[in-house]
Amino acid sequence: MINVSKLKKGIVIDHISPGQGCKIFQALGLDQLRDDAVVLMCNVDSTKMGKKDLIKIETDLDLNLDVLGLMGPGITVNYIEEGQRVKKIHLQLPQKVQGILQCKNPRCISTVEKVGPITFTLVDPEKREYACEYCESRTTL
Repeated sequence: MINVSKLKKGIVIDHISPGQGCKIFQALGLDQLRDDAVVLMCNVDSTKMGKKDLIKIETDLDLNLDVLGLMGPGITVNYIEEGQRVKKIHLQLPQKVQGILQCKNPRCISTVEKVGPITFTLVDPEKREYACEYCESRTTL
């Protein structure tokens, strides 16, 4: 069994679906950190999920929780200080996201002109479907 020591200070991203850890690692730009320890554990045993992925980050980092919520509703983010969890966030699909998704409608003004960050609104949580603010075309994650 692999043993990874407890964090003294940092962030633990937990309850990641198996196989999604690498995608989240890259989406958050964790591969760009040079001075901080980051551990990606894949297919870890979990009583709740059977198997899961897990990311430990030994630094203060401003995480984009909308990206995490889009990639894995059900993920938990734990903030650690002095070896103890001080905050735990359960992620869900965000109601609105800005600057993350792109409209797939070729006739939408956002695909033809520079309009700045586009806001998408959650319209169907079960289908994980969002609507574009300009043309209301739906995008499924």
